Amino acid sequence: MPQLSKRVENFTDSVIRRMTRISDEYGAINLSQGFPDFDPPKEIMDALAKAAYAGPHQYSVTYGADNFREALARKQEKAIGRKIDQDKEIVVTCGGTEAMMCAMMTICNPGDKVMVFSPFYENYGADAILSGAEPIYIPLVPPTYEFDIRLVEEGFRQGAKAIIVCNPSNPCGKVFSEEELMAIGSLAVKYDAFVVTDEVYEHMVYAPNKHVCMAALPGMYEHTITCNSLSKTYSITGWRLGYLIGPEEVIEAAKKVHDFLTVGAAAPLQEAAVAGLNFPESYYQQLLKIYTEKRDYFLAGLDRIGLEHNVPQGTYFVLIDIQRFLDLPKFQGWTDLEFCEWMIQNIGVAAVPGSSFFKEEVNHLIRLHFAREKETIDEAMERLAKLQELF
Repeated sequence: MPQLSKRVENFTDSVIRRMTRISDEYGAINLSQGFPDFDPPKEIMDALAKAAYAGPHQYSVTYGADNFREALARKQEKAIGRKIDQDKEIVVTCGGTEAMMCAMMTICNPGDKVMVFSPFYENYGADAILSGAEPIYIPLVPPTYEFDIRLVEEGFRQGAKAIIVCNPSNPCGKVFSEEELMAIGSLAVKYDAFVVTDEVYEHMVYAPNKHVCMAALPGMYEHTITCNSLSKTYSITGWRLGYLIGPEEVIEAAKKVHDFLTVGAAAPLQEAAVAGLNFPESYYQQLLKIYTEKRDYFLAGLDRIGLEHNVPQGTYFVLIDIQRFLDLPKFQGWTDLEFCEWMIQNIGVAAVPGSSFFKEEVNHLIRLHFAREKETIDEAMERLAKLQELF
């Protein structure tokens, strides 16, 4: 057989999705892959039912249906604080995953460098590699997940073309403050580089923290490519509707990349999702209230059964410290991946090994999520409580 691309030798399959497959095999409660177990808003489902018969069923405009981009621009210009040209500054993609890949392929040449904060969503390193770029990892230091801005400047000095900022951050739930974003942004301007943001969890930021769009900061719109998705905000992860927002010159180039990657996102799903994009501000306030309650309920359950964890400022992810279990004779020498596989089979709860998110040698953390109904969380806690029987 001819030799395969060397790119694919430098990363693995998605550990997150692998955990879901194993979870399904053993019938575990899946707290690994981050998707809700409850329905989207009724208005969106009703709109989908209508689109099933009324259409559209053929290709929409490659870079997004007109009414979808119009509604998207109207919603996001509130956060970004400027008028967004729906024709020149938006590309609709097949999920946030394609949005990030499209952004990276638009701005990166082979040999370019891209900074990635660690811990990171596992796609970022692969996106850099597939784009021909070299990732430079900047540590977010536990337990507060702060970073050294000097390392960011050193990355830019080394010639980094861009820095990826996931805000709020998956997997650690860090919300970048306005001061942190301004510090990063000022360096991007100084070194004439891009900031590529992933803002999928923008509406899941817990008080007193506040979400700030990098593109909204003074002088940053021309240096920022905003990647986002409807998946988490409207509980439609399977619909794969994402988008890029950025300056016209970048977006015109991204349209070409997107066109040859996927042609376009599903037309009837875009039509149905317009109903969600037109929701009033009260929807997002209620969404935050729901997820704040879920976070507090989930963390209280972890405290009750004695599992050590961080307190996420945003997202619906929690990192659990499993070091005291790995210190037991039964698990000595085990990796966090092996512990997660054992937990699926013997405890009945699926988690993601933290090592898949860190460039550093981290083997003592696992990630759980709480985008679940109360009954599911209760059952998960009952199962997780069995871990205490190990002592």
